[in-house]
Amino acid sequence: MMNICFVGLGSIAGRHIRNLRELLGDRVGITVLRSGVGAAAGRDAAPLIDRICTSLNELEESYDALFITNPTFLHYDTLLKYHRFSDAFFIEKPVFMDGNEELLPFKGSGKKYYVACPMRYTGVIQYLKERVDVAGIRSARCISSSYLPDWRPGMDYRNTYSAHAKMGGGVSADLIHEWDYIQFLLGMPNHVKCMIGKKSDLEIDSDDIALYIADYDDKTAEIHLDYFGRKPQRKLELYCNDETIAADLMDQRIDFLVRGESICFPQDRDDYQKRELRHFLDIVNGKQRSDNDLEEACRVLRLARGEL
Repeated sequence: MMNICFVGLGSIAGRHIRNLRELLGDRVGITVLRSGVGAAAGRDAAPLIDRICTSLNELEESYDALFITNPTFLHYDTLLKYHRFSDAFFIEKPVFMDGNEELLPFKGSGKKYYVACPMRYTGVIQYLKERVDVAGIRSARCISSSYLPDWRPGMDYRNTYSAHAKMGGGVSADLIHEWDYIQFLLGMPNHVKCMIGKKSDLEIDSDDIALYIADYDDKTAEIHLDYFGRKPQRKLELYCNDETIAADLMDQRIDFLVRGESICFPQDRDDYQKRELRHFLDIVNGKQRSDNDLEEACRVLRLARGEL
C-alpha cells in the first residue's frame, strides 16, 4: 500500500489522481492538501481521494511520495516547506522561478526528486530517442503554437497564471516541454541565442513569444513558442544526413519524407502520462534513477531563459 500526498488540486493533480487510481487501484491511499481558496480545478477527482486537508497540521508524519501540483510560482517554496514529509517528490514544472532559488537545501539529502517532463513519454519522442541516430542529425526545428484564451475552457485567460509573469506565466516557462524534449533527444547545446517578448494584443503581462537558436558541435536547433497561434500545432522536424523526419506531437505521427513512410502512435494524453507515472513509481521503489532531477530541471530552465 502506497500513501501519497498531493499539495494542490488543480487540473493536473486531478489527472494524476485519476491515473494513479487506474494504475494502483486500492493499493494507494491519496491525501490532498489544498488551500481552500477558490475553486479546485481537479475537483472531479474528489471521489478518488481518501482525505482532503486544508492545514499542514492535518497531514500525517510521512508519505511514500509527495506531488507538488499547486500554482507554478509556489513550487520551490512548497518543496522547502513540505520537504520533511517524504523522501520522494514529483514536482510539476518549473521548480524554480526567478533564479534566486538554489539547490543547496536539497543536496546531500538522499531524497528522490522528479520534475515532470511528460512529452518525453509520448510515442513520438520515445521512438525518436530509440531509433534515430543523433549523430546523423544536422538541424532540428520545433514549434509549439496555440491560442492562450482557448487553453482552459470556461476560464478567463486573463485570470490564469499563464497571463502573469509573477505567477510563473509566459511561453518561455509555460512551454518548457519543447526545450526538455530537445535536450532529451540532442543533449545540451553549447550556446543559445533567444528573443523573448510580448507581441500580441492578448491582455497579459507575461511573454507571449520566445524564439531560440541553439548551437551544437555538429548541428543546430530552432525553437518557436507562442501564445497567439490560432491553429494549435506542436511539431518537430529533423534534418538528417539521409532523411527528413517530420513529427507531429498532437497527432502522434512521424513522417519520413524521403522514403515516403509514416508511423502513427494511437494514444491520448493519459496514456503517456501514465507511462510517466510508472517511471516515477519505479524511482520511488528504487528500480530506476530519476532522469529529470532538480539539477537537470534547473539546466533546462536556464535554456528556456536563454541563460546558456
